Amino acid sequence: MKAQDSPAVPRRRRRLSRGAPLPLLVPALIGVAFLVLPLIALLVRAPWRSMPDLLTSTEVWQALRLSLVCATAATVVSLVVGVPLAWLLARVEFPGRRLVRALVTLPLVLPPVVGGVALLMALGRNGVVGRLLDDWFGVTLPFTTAGVVVAEAFVAMPFLVISVEGTLRAADPRYEEAAATLGASRFTAFRRVTLPLVAPGIAAGAVLAWARALGEFGATITFAGNFPGRTQTMPLAVYLALQNDPEAAIALSLVLLAVSVAVLAGLRDRWMTAS
Repeated sequence: MKAQDSPAVPRRRRRLSRGAPLPLLVPALIGVAFLVLPLIALLVRAPWRSMPDLLTSTEVWQALRLSLVCATAATVVSLVVGVPLAWLLARVEFPGRRLVRALVTLPLVLPPVVGGVALLMALGRNGVVGRLLDDWFGVTLPFTTAGVVVAEAFVAMPFLVISVEGTLRAADPRYEEAAATLGASRFTAFRRVTLPLVAPGIAAGAVLAWARALGEFGATITFAGNFPGRTQTMPLAVYLALQNDPEAAIALSLVLLAVSVAVLAGLRDRWMTAS
Protein backbone atom coordinates (compact mmCIF):
# COMPACT_ATOMS: atom_id res chain seq x y z
CA MET A 1 0.00 0.00 0.00
CA LYS A 2 2.77 2.43 0.83
CA ALA A 3 4.53 1.64 -2.42
CA GLN A 4 1.34 2.42 -4.32
CA ASP A 5 0.56 5.61 -2.39
CA SER A 6 4.01 7.20 -2.57
CA PRO A 7 3.97 8.00 -6.33
CA ALA A 8 0.66 9.79 -5.90
CA VAL A 9 2.09 12.36 -3.50
CA PRO A 10 4.41 14.02 -6.03
CA ARG A 11 1.60 13.97 -8.60
CA ARG A 12 -0.74 15.80 -6.22
CA ARG A 13 1.97 18.32 -5.49
CA ARG A 14 2.53 18.86 -9.19
CA ARG A 15 -1.19 19.40 -9.72
CA LEU A 16 -1.30 21.91 -6.88
CA SER A 17 1.66 23.81 -8.26
CA ARG A 18 0.30 24.11 -11.80
CA GLY A 19 -2.16 26.87 -11.08
CA ALA A 20 -2.86 29.57 -8.52
CA PRO A 21 -6.25 30.97 -7.52
CA LEU A 22 -6.87 34.44 -8.88
CA PRO A 23 -7.45 36.06 -5.43
CA LEU A 24 -3.91 34.99 -4.49
CA LEU A 25 -2.23 35.46 -7.86
CA VAL A 26 -3.19 39.11 -8.36
CA PRO A 27 -1.90 40.41 -4.98
CA ALA A 28 1.25 38.31 -5.44
CA LEU A 29 1.95 39.89 -8.83
CA ILE A 30 1.26 43.34 -7.40
CA GLY A 31 3.76 42.61 -4.61
CA VAL A 32 6.40 41.52 -7.11
CA ALA A 33 5.83 44.64 -9.20
CA PHE A 34 5.97 46.86 -6.11
CA LEU A 35 9.36 45.45 -5.12
CA VAL A 36 10.93 45.11 -8.56
CA LEU A 37 9.62 48.20 -10.38
CA PRO A 38 11.79 50.73 -8.47
CA LEU A 39 14.89 48.70 -9.26
CA ILE A 40 13.96 48.52 -12.93
CA ALA A 41 13.35 52.28 -12.94
CA LEU A 42 16.82 52.78 -11.47
CA LEU A 43 18.32 50.78 -14.32
CA VAL A 44 16.23 52.56 -16.95
CA ARG A 45 17.13 56.04 -15.72
CA ALA A 46 20.81 55.26 -15.22
CA PRO A 47 23.19 57.55 -17.14
CA TRP A 48 25.05 54.69 -18.81
CA ARG A 49 27.06 56.91 -21.17
CA SER A 50 28.48 59.09 -18.42
CA MET A 51 28.75 56.25 -15.90
CA PRO A 52 32.55 55.81 -16.22
CA ASP A 53 33.18 59.50 -15.58
CA LEU A 54 30.80 59.58 -12.64
CA LEU A 55 32.28 56.50 -10.98
CA THR A 56 35.91 57.55 -11.44
CA SER A 57 35.62 60.90 -9.72
CA THR A 58 37.73 61.53 -6.62
CA GLU A 59 34.69 61.97 -4.36
CA VAL A 60 33.20 58.63 -5.42
CA TRP A 61 36.43 56.74 -4.90
CA GLN A 62 36.91 58.32 -1.49
CA ALA A 63 33.40 57.33 -0.44
CA LEU A 64 33.77 53.81 -1.89
CA ARG A 65 37.14 53.21 -0.24
CA LEU A 66 35.88 54.51 3.09
CA SER A 67 32.75 52.37 2.84
CA LEU A 68 34.73 49.20 2.13
CA VAL A 69 37.25 49.85 4.91
CA CYS A 70 34.63 50.77 7.53
CA ALA A 71 32.24 47.94 6.60
CA THR A 72 35.09 45.42 6.81
CA ALA A 73 36.26 46.81 10.15
CA ALA A 74 32.69 46.75 11.49
CA THR A 75 32.38 43.12 10.39
CA VAL A 76 35.61 42.21 12.19
CA VAL A 77 34.33 43.87 15.35
CA SER A 78 31.04 41.99 14.98
CA LEU A 79 32.90 38.69 14.59
CA VAL A 80 35.14 39.26 17.60
CA VAL A 81 32.30 40.00 20.01
CA GLY A 82 29.29 38.62 18.13
CA VAL A 83 30.37 34.98 17.79
CA PRO A 84 31.00 34.55 21.55
CA LEU A 85 27.71 36.32 22.24
CA ALA A 86 25.85 33.96 19.89
CA TRP A 87 27.51 30.97 21.60
CA LEU A 88 26.47 32.31 25.01
CA LEU A 89 22.85 32.69 23.90
CA ALA A 90 22.76 29.25 22.27
CA ARG A 91 24.68 27.13 24.75
CA VAL A 92 24.47 28.69 28.24
CA GLU A 93 21.39 28.88 30.42
CA PHE A 94 21.39 32.01 32.59
CA PRO A 95 18.75 34.27 34.15
CA GLY A 96 17.48 36.91 31.76
CA ARG A 97 18.68 35.16 28.61
CA ARG A 98 15.48 36.05 26.75
CA LEU A 99 15.87 39.69 27.74
CA VAL A 100 19.49 39.72 26.55
CA ARG A 101 18.46 38.16 23.23
CA ALA A 102 15.73 40.77 22.81
CA LEU A 103 18.18 43.60 23.53
CA VAL A 104 20.74 42.15 21.13
CA THR A 105 18.21 41.99 18.30
CA LEU A 106 16.69 45.39 19.10
CA PRO A 107 18.86 47.27 16.53
CA LEU A 108 17.13 45.22 13.81
CA VAL A 109 13.86 47.08 14.40
CA LEU A 110 15.19 50.26 15.97
CA PRO A 111 15.15 53.24 13.58
CA PRO A 112 18.81 53.85 12.62
CA VAL A 113 18.57 57.53 13.51
CA VAL A 114 17.45 56.57 17.00
CA GLY A 115 20.43 54.22 17.18
CA GLY A 116 22.69 57.13 16.24
CA VAL A 117 21.19 59.32 18.96
CA ALA A 118 21.63 56.48 21.47
CA LEU A 119 25.29 56.14 20.44
CA LEU A 120 25.77 59.88 20.97
CA MET A 121 24.26 59.65 24.44
CA ALA A 122 26.53 56.72 25.28
CA LEU A 123 29.77 57.43 23.42
CA GLY A 124 29.59 61.17 22.68
CA ARG A 125 32.01 63.57 24.30
CA ASN A 126 29.47 64.20 27.06
CA GLY A 127 28.00 60.70 26.93
CA VAL A 128 27.83 58.15 29.71
CA VAL A 129 30.93 56.28 28.53
CA GLY A 130 32.28 58.83 26.05
CA ARG A 131 33.07 61.30 28.83
CA LEU A 132 35.31 58.72 30.48
CA LEU A 133 37.00 57.85 27.18
CA ASP A 134 37.74 61.52 26.58
CA ASP A 135 38.97 62.25 30.11
CA TRP A 136 41.04 59.12 30.64
CA PHE A 137 42.37 58.29 27.16
CA GLY A 138 41.67 61.38 25.06
CA VAL A 139 39.54 59.27 22.70
CA THR A 140 36.64 60.92 20.87
CA LEU A 141 34.50 58.73 18.63
CA PRO A 142 31.74 60.98 17.18
CA PHE A 143 32.43 62.55 13.76
CA THR A 144 35.47 60.36 13.15
CA THR A 145 36.17 57.35 10.94
CA ALA A 146 36.20 55.19 14.07
CA GLY A 147 32.73 56.52 14.81
CA VAL A 148 31.59 55.24 11.41
CA VAL A 149 32.86 51.77 12.32
CA VAL A 150 31.07 51.90 15.68
CA ALA A 151 27.78 52.99 14.10
CA GLU A 152 27.96 50.31 11.41
CA ALA A 153 28.86 47.59 13.91
CA PHE A 154 25.93 48.62 16.11
CA VAL A 155 23.37 48.06 13.35
CA ALA A 156 25.10 45.10 11.63
CA MET A 157 26.09 42.85 14.53
CA PRO A 158 22.57 41.48 15.20
CA PHE A 159 22.56 39.89 11.73
CA LEU A 160 25.70 37.98 12.60
CA VAL A 161 24.49 37.00 16.07
CA ILE A 162 21.15 35.67 14.77
CA SER A 163 22.82 33.68 12.01
CA VAL A 164 25.45 32.12 14.25
CA GLU A 165 23.02 31.41 17.09
CA GLY A 166 20.66 29.64 14.69
CA THR A 167 23.52 27.54 13.34
CA LEU A 168 24.67 26.68 16.86
CA ARG A 169 21.19 25.57 17.87
CA ALA A 170 20.98 23.35 14.80
CA ALA A 171 24.41 21.81 15.47
CA ASP A 172 24.57 18.62 17.51
CA PRO A 173 26.05 19.43 20.96
CA ARG A 174 27.15 15.80 21.41
CA TYR A 175 30.35 16.54 19.48
CA GLU A 176 31.29 19.11 22.09
CA GLU A 177 30.32 16.70 24.88
CA ALA A 178 32.51 14.02 23.32
CA ALA A 179 35.44 16.43 23.21
CA ALA A 180 34.84 17.25 26.89
CA THR A 181 34.90 13.55 27.83
CA LEU A 182 38.28 13.28 26.11
CA GLY A 183 39.67 15.98 28.39
CA ALA A 184 39.22 19.09 26.28
CA SER A 185 38.31 22.27 28.10
CA ARG A 186 35.17 24.12 27.10
CA PHE A 187 37.17 26.76 25.24
CA THR A 188 39.23 24.11 23.46
CA ALA A 189 36.04 22.33 22.42
CA PHE A 190 34.67 25.63 21.16
CA ARG A 191 37.84 26.38 19.20
CA ARG A 192 38.54 22.90 17.81
CA VAL A 193 35.02 21.47 17.44
CA THR A 194 32.32 24.13 17.52
CA LEU A 195 33.92 26.75 15.29
CA PRO A 196 34.60 24.35 12.37
CA LEU A 197 31.10 22.95 12.81
CA VAL A 198 29.37 26.32 12.50
CA ALA A 199 31.81 27.94 10.07
CA PRO A 200 29.22 28.17 7.25
CA GLY A 201 26.82 30.01 9.55
CA ILE A 202 29.57 32.37 10.67
CA ALA A 203 30.52 33.08 7.06
CA ALA A 204 26.90 33.75 6.08
CA GLY A 205 26.37 35.99 9.08
CA ALA A 206 29.59 37.88 8.36
CA VAL A 207 28.54 38.54 4.76
CA LEU A 208 25.12 39.75 5.87
CA ALA A 209 26.68 41.98 8.52
CA TRP A 210 29.14 43.37 5.98
CA ALA A 211 26.38 44.16 3.49
CA ARG A 212 24.28 45.80 6.21
CA ALA A 213 27.25 47.87 7.36
CA LEU A 214 28.00 48.92 3.79
CA GLY A 215 24.47 50.27 3.36
CA GLU A 216 24.14 51.94 6.77
CA PHE A 217 22.97 55.56 6.66
CA GLY A 218 20.90 56.80 9.61
CA ALA A 219 23.13 55.90 12.55
CA THR A 220 26.24 56.92 10.61
CA ILE A 221 25.10 60.41 9.68
CA THR A 222 23.76 60.99 13.21
CA PHE A 223 26.77 59.71 15.12
CA ALA A 224 29.64 60.33 12.68
CA GLY A 225 28.40 63.13 10.44
CA ASN A 226 28.98 63.57 6.72
CA PHE A 227 32.55 64.74 6.13
CA PRO A 228 34.09 63.82 2.74
CA GLY A 229 37.13 61.61 3.07
CA ARG A 230 36.56 61.03 6.78
CA THR A 231 33.00 59.90 7.47
CA GLN A 232 31.18 60.17 4.12
CA THR A 233 30.37 56.61 3.08
CA MET A 234 28.57 55.56 -0.10
CA PRO A 235 24.99 55.93 1.25
CA LEU A 236 25.83 59.42 2.54
CA ALA A 237 27.39 60.29 -0.81
CA VAL A 238 24.18 59.15 -2.54
CA TYR A 239 22.10 61.38 -0.27
CA LEU A 240 24.35 64.38 -0.91
CA ALA A 241 24.54 63.78 -4.67
CA LEU A 242 20.76 63.47 -4.94
CA GLN A 243 20.45 67.12 -3.95
CA ASN A 244 23.03 68.46 -6.41
CA ASP A 245 23.68 65.81 -9.08
CA PRO A 246 20.90 63.19 -9.51
CA GLU A 247 22.84 61.31 -12.18
CA ALA A 248 25.73 60.78 -9.78
CA ALA A 249 23.25 59.61 -7.13
CA ILE A 250 21.87 57.04 -9.56
CA ALA A 251 25.36 55.84 -10.46
CA LEU A 252 26.30 55.41 -6.80
CA SER A 253 23.01 53.66 -6.12
CA LEU A 254 23.77 51.18 -8.89
CA VAL A 255 27.07 50.34 -7.23
CA LEU A 256 25.31 49.54 -3.96
CA LEU A 257 22.64 47.61 -5.87
CA ALA A 258 25.32 45.51 -7.55
CA VAL A 259 26.89 44.74 -4.17
CA SER A 260 23.50 43.70 -2.75
CA VAL A 261 22.82 41.42 -5.70
CA ALA A 262 26.27 39.86 -5.32
CA VAL A 263 25.61 39.19 -1.63
CA LEU A 264 22.27 37.53 -2.37
CA ALA A 265 23.83 35.47 -5.14
CA GLY A 266 26.57 34.31 -2.79
CA LEU A 267 24.08 33.32 -0.08
CA ARG A 268 21.40 31.81 -2.30
CA ASP A 269 22.21 28.23 -1.33
CA ARG A 270 21.85 29.05 2.37
CA TRP A 271 18.98 31.54 2.44
CA MET A 272 16.95 30.42 -0.57
CA THR A 273 15.66 27.03 -1.59
CA ALA A 274 14.75 25.99 -5.10
CA SER A 275 12.03 23.46 -5.77
